[in-house]
Amino acid sequence: MRIALGIEYDGTAYNGWQRQKTGLGVQQRVEEALQIVANHKLEVTCAGRTDTGVHASGQVVHFDTPSTRDDRGWLLGINSNLPDDISVSWARHVGDEFHARFSATARNYRYRILNRLERSALHRHRAWWRYQTLDAENMHEAAQHLVGEHDFSAFRAAGCRANTPHRNISQISIERSGDWITLKVSANAFLQHMVRNMTGTLVKVGEGEQPASWLKEVLESRDRKQGGIAAPPHGLTLVSVDYPAAADIPAPRASD
Repeated sequence: MRIALGIEYDGTAYNGWQRQKTGLGVQQRVEEALQIVANHKLEVTCAGRTDTGVHASGQVVHFDTPSTRDDRGWLLGINSNLPDDISVSWARHVGDEFHARFSATARNYRYRILNRLERSALHRHRAWWRYQTLDAENMHEAAQHLVGEHDFSAFRAAGCRANTPHRNISQISIERSGDWITLKVSANAFLQHMVRNMTGTLVKVGEGEQPASWLKEVLESRDRKQGGIAAPPHGLTLVSVDYPAAADIPAPRASD
């Protein structure tokens, strides 16, 4: 049978989602916990791989097993064998046609920036601190040039192995609330470091170094060197993954 799981994790201590030959990936810890409950070796497939230091509140995975447990049994059993910085939020039996990656219709990310003079001790692993005042409205205006299907080579990591640089961003927004600036973006899929590279480029607009129209120029250049720096990973969270209604995947919980 096939089981789907919703997973949240603090990525601070991990070299990304994927199991690593050297270093520790979140996948390894999840599979180790699952194998104790299932009593056999198995491998999980995720909706989207996250990079070193990136967090998730709505990662989705699936695995196949002959072991019989109810949803509650999987949930409690796996969580009892996971470290404190990884947690399963739900477990559900799904049909064999469900695939965590290929059934997904969109991935939704959030990037948080703490924009004030003093740094935060409490949020040092969950947000990018920028002391220079940022104009969130200009950043939002600039970001709209990225909506739609484009060649995102200008925001692609040098080591990205995706077959094509074309992606379709359905929506992107940037809003300020007090000292916090939040970027939210949804797309059918993302290239390696794509959100971080977009965020670092948008910050240059927010700081007044470039006009909002500059984002269109960077995008059309298809040249990574034309954009801004990559924003650090710790401000980024995979918030949720969208699936067709027929998949019956639980709606994401509200995240901080």
